[in-house]
Amino acid sequence: MHALVERLYPLCRSITGDGVRRTLEIVGESVPLRIHEVPTGTEVLDWTVPKEWNIRDAYIKDPSGARVVDFAESNLHVVGYSVPVSATMPLAELRHHLHTLPEQPDLIPYRTSYYAETWGFCLRENTLADLPDGDYEVRIDSTLADGHLTYGEHVVPGRVADEVLVSCHVCHPSLANDNLAGIAVATRLARRLAGADPWYTYRFLFMPGTIGAITWLARNRERAARIRHGLVLACAGDSGALTYKRSRRGDAEIDRAVRHVLRTSGRDHTIVDFSPYGYDERQFCSPGFNLPVGSLTRTPYAGYPEYHTSADNPGFVSPEAMTDTLETCWEITRVLERDRRYLNLSPYGEPQLGRRGLYGSLGGRSDTKQAQMAMLWVLNLSDGENSLLDIAERSDLPFAVVADAAQALRGAGLVKEQQR
Repeated sequence: MHALVERLYPLCRSITGDGVRRTLEIVGESVPLRIHEVPTGTEVLDWTVPKEWNIRDAYIKDPSGARVVDFAESNLHVVGYSVPVSATMPLAELRHHLHTLPEQPDLIPYRTSYYAETWGFCLRENTLADLPDGDYEVRIDSTLADGHLTYGEHVVPGRVADEVLVSCHVCHPSLANDNLAGIAVATRLARRLAGADPWYTYRFLFMPGTIGAITWLARNRERAARIRHGLVLACAGDSGALTYKRSRRGDAEIDRAVRHVLRTSGRDHTIVDFSPYGYDERQFCSPGFNLPVGSLTRTPYAGYPEYHTSADNPGFVSPEAMTDTLETCWEITRVLERDRRYLNLSPYGEPQLGRRGLYGSLGGRSDTKQAQMAMLWVLNLSDGENSLLDIAERSDLPFAVVADAAQALRGAGLVKEQQR
């Protein structure tokens, strides 16, 4: 995963353009993607697909002719979606187009202007402070013209058509945590699920933020009704604790599954309520769709000093953190995949488990005791109304232990599975 982050990091991405295409091409080497190209001017819900932006070079030369700001050094140096510029101007005029972080003078900020045609450069505050008065040559070799918005889909077929949606954004330039780490975790999760014969169909979306999700929803109104659970992945590689943002519904099965996994795993974590600000969960959870989609991050957006700066580089994210995020996602899918309702076939009194070989021979062992308690809980609450997740939450037992107990009881003919 970290190698993928390093490989994608130099590419200049935006909400459209060749950087997005190259990103999807590289992701497609790991998981096959269906690429969609949506023309400029296409109406998507209340929005319109914008012009496509591409950039080849950009710089600012000081009065001596030296490049003091250079796109070749960092693609963060140019405000995203800057229109072409070729001019010479005094520093006083140029300053109106320069962006810095005075409180972080050694870092380059990330800025965009997607829907208002303008131009600008981002640079270190220390660099700006050292610029002498005089005339500066300014060049942005970019194009802003009719083209396409590009996004990719990868589907892991399941035994049923109901879907689990996993979404991540691919529009940010050289920012490793936000969101190359999310792309890397989603890619690895898709590969693991492909070998697991899943119950649900898993749909992975690699899209530009906001306008990508709006475009997908506009083109998939009927398909959206199949989504039973969903996660938006972002900021998946920093050292902070995991944060889950609930869906708009607040008590959807995905909300409960994530809460259960985080609590029973012992991981440090925070769970926050839904708000209509953040990543693409706000599009999926808009009231007309109201899909059961939450957001999983480590440190949330804007919650760490490196956010949207040149310090969010491959060294800021770690293989260990991305692995922990991946394993959390995997455990969440295990809950979603195995959650069922059962009916007790011997509901009058407690059935004799010992003669069926369901009590372990090593009485007193903590894991044996836990398995026995799980069987008793499953028998007691398997009335066709309670799911295994309901039982795990009420019994305060790990979901996997409850699910294994249900399987053992089913094998002994004491419970039967209800149709989903």
